Amino acid sequence: MTDSGSCSIPGGQYPSDCEITEGLRQRAMSRQGQEERGYAWRACLPKAKEIQLLLLDVDGVLTDGTIVYGNGETELKGFNIKDGFGITLLREAGVEVGIITARRSEAVARRAQDLKLAHVYQGVRNKIEAFSEILAAQNLTPQQIAYMGDDWLDLPLLSRVGLAATVADAAVEVREIAHYVTRQAGGRGAVREVCELIIEAKGMRAELFARYLR
Repeated sequence: MTDSGSCSIPGGQYPSDCEITEGLRQRAMSRQGQEERGYAWRACLPKAKEIQLLLLDVDGVLTDGTIVYGNGETELKGFNIKDGFGITLLREAGVEVGIITARRSEAVARRAQDLKLAHVYQGVRNKIEAFSEILAAQNLTPQQIAYMGDDWLDLPLLSRVGLAATVADAAVEVREIAHYVTRQAGGRGAVREVCELIIEAKGMRAELFARYLR
């Protein structure tokens, strides 16, 4: 990225594109430094730095938990665009993302395809089996995997991963064992929050932000 000292054009009446871009970057970085993330965020940075794969539950995490039945066997779900962009950013930072969910839905399959998710496990009641399969196939350790769930079915997996995350409106038992509880509720940007935690831990935030100013 060109530094602000090389942006100026002598005698120019208006700021150059380079100056505008650098100004935006500097203000964004300044706000980042001023933002109070809280003790839990800071405490989780060392764990988040090791993460190579983020696995997600769907209902109550990527969605707000609402299920709408259409005609026949059609099942409709709503996904948050901020979560989707957070996943895109995390993949750009070199961290893969996958889904392990107990339910099965065409809407989930389509969303996973849109986001180019690396691992998609639907209709899985025993999430540990899927987790073990992923560990073996990807040659990863539990400490290199983060999982985000919201209810009792997620407890066994949350207790095994390097970074256990949950949403603000998760079951109390899940919030009690999670390393990180988001400020946002499920389906309302909670996944984006965890993606940003991992990105910041890896020192990639400024680089990713700069790419979107070009």
